[in-house]
Amino acid sequence: MKNLNWLLVLAGIGGLIGVRALEDTLFYDPFLNYFHEANKNIEFPAFEWGKLIGGHLLRFLLNLLFSCLIIYGLFQNRQWTLQGALMITIVFIISFPIYLYCIADQFEIGYLISFYMRRFVIQPLIIMLIVPMFYYRKQLLHQEGKAN
Repeated sequence: MKNLNWLLVLAGIGGLIGVRALEDTLFYDPFLNYFHEANKNIEFPAFEWGKLIGGHLLRFLLNLLFSCLIIYGLFQNRQWTLQGALMITIVFIISFPIYLYCIADQFEIGYLISFYMRRFVIQPLIIMLIVPMFYYRKQLLHQEGKAN
């Protein structure tokens, strides 16, 4: 059973790496080059709203799936996995409209805020907070069990 859990973790990590490695072929995102080449003052790219939103939603769903595999593989707890999925979704629900506003404003709101909002939309950064939080929670529950 322990091997299966590690396989889930490895599949989740591999999936997240795959999403990142294949981002330019899997998703419609004309802002990939814009943010990679921002120091060269390239023009604000032309884009299609529907394709852009669809690409980001697909990427979010894949990141969510792979993140949930990691959480479940590490903690073997469905409730915690659902809680992690909810936290990831809440961060996306907050950051995605802000990022879309930044795009509509052609990043006039500021390059850095646009850059970091984009990071929260396209990268599963919240997983780096969830895993230590759940690990700490597991340790607390383990200590409470010893005390009783």
